[in-house]
Amino acid sequence: MTQHPSSSRTALVRRARRINRELAELYPDADTELNFTTPLELLVATILSAQTTDKRVNMVTPVLFARYRTAADYAAADRDDVEKIIQSTGFFRAKTTSLIALGQALCDRYGGEVPGKMKDLVTLPGVGRKTANVVLGHGFGVPGITVDTHFARLSRRFGWTTQTDPDKIELSDRLIWHGRRVCHARRPACGACGVAHWCPSYGEGPTDPAVARKLVREGPFS
Repeated sequence: MTQHPSSSRTALVRRARRINRELAELYPDADTELNFTTPLELLVATILSAQTTDKRVNMVTPVLFARYRTAADYAAADRDDVEKIIQSTGFFRAKTTSLIALGQALCDRYGGEVPGKMKDLVTLPGVGRKTANVVLGHGFGVPGITVDTHFARLSRRFGWTTQTDPDKIELSDRLIWHGRRVCHARRPACGACGVAHWCPSYGEGPTDPAVARKLVREGPFS
């Protein structure tokens, strides 16, 4: 945690804990909004989620998962077929390359199984620390912090860090849910925010409750 210029470390810790408690009450069911049943499906879905929404990914994965069930299936996949299925997620050619290479790497190095350790996951094609932490947290129950755009934005607004590099901030589902629903990038709904009292950035968006409530987006986003 990087100290905010106007706050002591003790104050920052107390505020962070209070915000976390409030977010836990606001979003008791916070979880990944990607649909999956196995670590492999989660890994594939997370790779597909780059530069698109979880909702869009969840629209294509039922067909993809029905056709490609194992790492070996991805390793032997027909490129044109995969591209056609995932095209709507964007960057589909690069993502197809990653999925085929991922299947090959899993078969060659890990017996076709998704490894449950960070040091192994980040060696796989298309897998960085963010993707690895999603898989570890939701596929294997290993605690971790995944810094997506929502987490990074809110952690700066809350004064928890001044860093902009995700690797230096190093998933909080509660922050991601709050970022998607209330604390938007351009016009945060400050007047309708459940943690506004403890937010040093209060006022970046409309503070009038009636105006702010119109900015709140209802989930789920999948």
